[in-house]
Amino acid sequence: MVIERANAKINLTLDVLYKRIDGYHEVDMVLQTIDLADIVSLEETAGSDITVDATVGNIPLDSRNLAVVAAESFRRHSGLRKGVHIHIQKEIPVAAGLAGGSADAAAVLRGLNRLWGTGYELGQLAQWGAEIGSDVPFCVVGGCAVARGRGECLTPVDHSLLPWVVLVHPAVYVSTFEVYAAWEAIGEQKTGEIIEKQRIGEMVGKPRVGETGNEGMVRALSAGNYAWVQNAMHNDLAPVAYHLYPEVNGLRTRLEKTLQVPVHMSGSGPTLFTLAPSQTVARRIYNTLRGFLKEVYLSRFISV
Repeated sequence: MVIERANAKINLTLDVLYKRIDGYHEVDMVLQTIDLADIVSLEETAGSDITVDATVGNIPLDSRNLAVVAAESFRRHSGLRKGVHIHIQKEIPVAAGLAGGSADAAAVLRGLNRLWGTGYELGQLAQWGAEIGSDVPFCVVGGCAVARGRGECLTPVDHSLLPWVVLVHPAVYVSTFEVYAAWEAIGEQKTGEIIEKQRIGEMVGKPRVGETGNEGMVRALSAGNYAWVQNAMHNDLAPVAYHLYPEVNGLRTRLEKTLQVPVHMSGSGPTLFTLAPSQTVARRIYNTLRGFLKEVYLSRFISV
């Protein structure tokens, strides 16, 4: 048996540039691995079946599960036809903007590489991961990276900052499709000018004019400056998600009023989070939120 940690990610920045002709959105973002993780166990079985079970009942246990897709992908690329049973101990909330499913898929790719002794480099596994989902390549390698394209083009960011993270998962289902569709249909005020968004179905080929804010985030991380990191954080999808799901925005407003710190959204939501410079501060925030919220998580940046 092989056991792999499937670590969640948060978005420190997320710029959506334009809708591509292949239907995906061109993004430019800074992703960071945190130590909130599912535990994925892999055990070879007789025959050639791929089976999966999990500690929660709200994820599919068939070919819709990205862990199963990853196992099928690994077998196809490696030429192996061995059977495997995948057990997922879920700790990352489902459909939360934290790449839980992608992290599980990445853990399966890494785990099968170890279980079957195939010796593939992480870069190769990440390439296979890009066929599974946009976040899978980053989840394969972890750490911190600028992610471009649809998220699969990675440039590592080396830094030594290890702040704590307190996350809140609202009991709200957020549709990633609806959030992106709304982003396309409306204009957004950013850095003093209105950026016209593309509507569904339009042929697109021109990126947004001007620099993204990711350069500032990379500089802040590289300098090890916590305050700069806080100032550089942004998410293009957050205003849209807050408009579509006012209960998420209401919770964000309540958290900022209660904690007197900035609160951010990861990915397309709905998970909200805030950074803390020390465990003591993070624990104080965590204890405060646990007084009136159910799904609160205490985590930290990790490097690989």
